[in-house]
Amino acid sequence: MKKTLGFALGAGGSRGIAHIGFLQAIDEAGIRPDYVTGCSMGAIVGALYSAGISPAAMKERVLSLKMGDLTAINLSPFRMNGLMTMKKARKVVLELMGEEKEFDALQIPFACVATDLVEGKPVMLNSGNVIDAVLASASIPGVFTPAVFGGYPLLIDGCITERVPTRELNKMGAEVIIAVDVLGDLIMEREPTGRLVNTVLRVIDIMDTRATRQKRLMREHVALWLDPKLGDMDQYALKDVEFAYNKGYELGKKKANKIRQLVGE
Repeated sequence: MKKTLGFALGAGGSRGIAHIGFLQAIDEAGIRPDYVTGCSMGAIVGALYSAGISPAAMKERVLSLKMGDLTAINLSPFRMNGLMTMKKARKVVLELMGEEKEFDALQIPFACVATDLVEGKPVMLNSGNVIDAVLASASIPGVFTPAVFGGYPLLIDGCITERVPTRELNKMGAEVIIAVDVLGDLIMEREPTGRLVNTVLRVIDIMDTRATRQKRLMREHVALWLDPKLGDMDQYALKDVEFAYNKGYELGKKKANKIRQLVGE
């Protein structure tokens, strides 16, 4: 009997464009997941895919993006606890999705993870407005204003506590779990700037890499842990997005038959 299949798409900023290439290759192979989870950029890509938006459409829009299309300066950064707001990013995601959607209207069951800043633990978001949920999952602390969603007063980026949400797939019922981790191991920072934002981002990278490394070693519930070879690509810049897409596509092509075997096709 065919087993149910789940994809856990990990956090990774612009490196997360590799998820789009991976899903394009999986689509071409005729494989369709039964469940999808995502964190941060993986949450955005996963939500769009679960809503029926093709990887080709995502790629076309992403390749035309500039950083100014995604970031909006927060006029009250200290009062709102973030240098930027998600207003522009929300507009881009809505443009791609085509309309506001609730989780129960998605074509594939989907959930994303954010971090509850009050209790300091990961939370699974799987009801309410999808766009608001995925933007909460992508709210980098100190950079973006924390989100208020689903009864939680302060939500920040899910990568702080759960970079690749595999446990959530297990809860949803996936029997074969494929983890796609676009960040991999920590990249050596060649020229630390000492600027506040850079320091905050570096601390986050160190923390979530250590936690994810341990999880990867345990491989709890995970059939395949995949990591596209993205070298030292900077997740906070948009200059190498086509490279990331191509690496994700190559990975999907390479692993499609293995995934078929695991689900029993």
